[in-house]
Amino acid sequence: MSDPSSVIDDLHRESEELDLLVGDLAESRWALATPAAGWTVAHQIAHLAWTDRSALLAVTDAEAFAKSVEKAMASPGGFVDEGAEEGAGLPPAALLGDWRAGRTALEEALRAAPAGTRFPWYGPPMSVASMATGRLMETWAHGQDVADALGVTRTPTDRLRHVARIGVRARDFAFHVRGLTPPATEFRVELVGPKGEVWTYGPEEAPQRVTGPALDFCLLVTQRAHRGDLAVRADGPDADRWLDIAQAFAGPPGQGRASKEDAR
Repeated sequence: MSDPSSVIDDLHRESEELDLLVGDLAESRWALATPAAGWTVAHQIAHLAWTDRSALLAVTDAEAFAKSVEKAMASPGGFVDEGAEEGAGLPPAALLGDWRAGRTALEEALRAAPAGTRFPWYGPPMSVASMATGRLMETWAHGQDVADALGVTRTPTDRLRHVARIGVRARDFAFHVRGLTPPATEFRVELVGPKGEVWTYGPEEAPQRVTGPALDFCLLVTQRAHRGDLAVRADGPDADRWLDIAQAFAGPPGQGRASKEDAR
């Protein structure tokens, strides 16, 4: 993406939409449980605030970020939960202010970054567009947890295109992180967007494909819903296997979510 301003704009809009859900939330409702085990609404926002601060550090001070990574690696299985737990202990007003300030500072830093800049991260270095896209994906995914906790149904937007693209591009990572060999050839992915348009990825002649609503695909690759509850379909054994393990986020394999039937 030569001009990252459009995805930064979409990140801003995604954050503002989530802010509308929590900005006037009664203090008691910050303690509501979300579908992520052990995480309340406060944990979800605290995690976003923590990750925004990490991203800001990566964008503005690579040396300090490297030191923070060393500290995180001392607790590789728990540093994310620890960051969320620390933030969730703040009074809701303070947590909300922290999240707002951090995401604003990150947005300003991304807009000011010179073209072609790449930043260190917990995986491969990130371009401005990649960093903004990753933050949008996380904001949308954790926003879904918050919406579920509050009993709110969100209206899908074209911003899902960014989430879907990460999900498609992370196909091989999903295999590698589980110690599996990725398929040798690309899949064709055809997703129906919120306005009825079809988003396509991969060669049209690919023998294996994935099809379905873009919203359902995004819920699948962010592991916010069980595959059995979604209308995403695979044609081909490798594509079918991918839908069982797909993840758009970095790090170890996620636990996913139980099916609605199992949750009864």
